[in-house]
Amino acid sequence: MAQNKPLIGKLILVALAMFGFGFALVPLYDVFCDLTGINGKTAAVAATGDNAVIDTSRVITIEFLARPNKDMPWVFKPEVQTMTVHPGEIHIMNYLAENPTGRLIVGQAVPSVSPGQAALYFNKIECFCFSQQQLAGGKDMLMPLQFYVDPALPAQFNTITLNYTLYDVTQAWTAQQPQQDIIGE
Repeated sequence: MAQNKPLIGKLILVALAMFGFGFALVPLYDVFCDLTGINGKTAAVAATGDNAVIDTSRVITIEFLARPNKDMPWVFKPEVQTMTVHPGEIHIMNYLAENPTGRLIVGQAVPSVSPGQAALYFNKIECFCFSQQQLAGGKDMLMPLQFYVDPALPAQFNTITLNYTLYDVTQAWTAQQPQQDIIGE
């Protein structure tokens, strides 16, 4: 038994190191994506006068996609499938959400832009993805998106695809709420 103590200690250290690596993987991945520009993450920006320059010589096609995660029972889709825009123009469009269940569900949309390099030039001013969305059972709602494409978008890009995946975050949301706020579900 005394011979096994060093081995047991090493195995415990390996298990702790694996747990620590797993815990740190998400922030490390986010840093990696920020540095390389992959994963299609976009930044939220405020509308400013700097955005007033519109490049009317170019037309960019924006494709809108939506899909609920397998555990999300909502019907979720864009109001329009495609839109043509001039870089620098501010546009507003909506996504539609419907909760066919008989209970309150809280959703969180996670955006992804493709091609990944174009994500740096797709700017959301207002987006339902900035916060969690509550939708009572049997109800539907429009979820707005206000955006523009930066005129500095390289000429090689003439189509940008914006995809939202919608996740059910009701359990996490419920755990954060005071009990009196969720009694009326």
